[in-house]
Amino acid sequence: MIGVIAHVEKPDARQVVRAFVNELDKHGLRALLHEKTAPLAGRESKFSARQLAAECDVIVVLGGDGTILRVVQELGDRLPVVFGINMGTLGFLTCLGSGEIPRAVECLRDRNFAISPRPLLRAELRPAKGRSGIMYALNDTVVSRGERSQLVQLRVTLGGVPLTDYNADGLVVATPTGSTAYSLSAGGPILMPDSGCFVITPICPHVLTNRSVVVGDSSEVVIRVARADQMAQVSVDAQGWFSLASADELRIKKSRRVLPLAMLPERPFTEVLRQKLKWTGSNL
Repeated sequence: MIGVIAHVEKPDARQVVRAFVNELDKHGLRALLHEKTAPLAGRESKFSARQLAAECDVIVVLGGDGTILRVVQELGDRLPVVFGINMGTLGFLTCLGSGEIPRAVECLRDRNFAISPRPLLRAELRPAKGRSGIMYALNDTVVSRGERSQLVQLRVTLGGVPLTDYNADGLVVATPTGSTAYSLSAGGPILMPDSGCFVITPICPHVLTNRSVVVGDSSEVVIRVARADQMAQVSVDAQGWFSLASADELRIKKSRRVLPLAMLPERPFTEVLRQKLKWTGSNL
């Protein structure tokens, strides 16, 4: 069964959803539509994202990378294959563009796509008072100074061993999937999806020798605010913000959860990089 979730606020969402659903009907493919997506196709549905995940083996996400990140947060414990169709601008996580709907439906009909397993991060916020909270990130966990104009001092340990104190606007702890997002903008490296590691990238560090650190995905990163008079903010895949005080700690490690991300055989990750980053060869 195919589930369909769209970014309903995109200007061309109605047109794309209708075209996609009509193409599914043309090929005799059954689909369940998300409760907010169905009206765009002139249909009714009461399915939430979590309910679609329980019923479907493939979820088609019509939107951009941000839509996929949001949907992953909403799917719950079960993560079916996510097949992205891009209605955005960049689209590192999507298979095809909105102008390639017939090709997308053919791939779904014939199961002509590869699975790229994408690990998630498990971020556990342990406050000094109160209950711990656990969040999961496909892209990254970001610790930021928030609205303060002052740099925040963040103490980082790896496996219980001190790494350093960062005086910076913040830190990005990114998966290979997230290495092409905020971490890249902050000067971090690009990690291949199967690299088996993640990266810690400081945001505008005060010390020039503070650079990105690539660590094995068996490592546990612990982040604390080093000064008692400071607070930081924690965000997981840009989905809301949570406070981190000096007495609290944030523990980040690889999750057991893995997202099966659909990719086309003729468009491997290296091809996606060349297209999205506009890389080219050299005659020199």
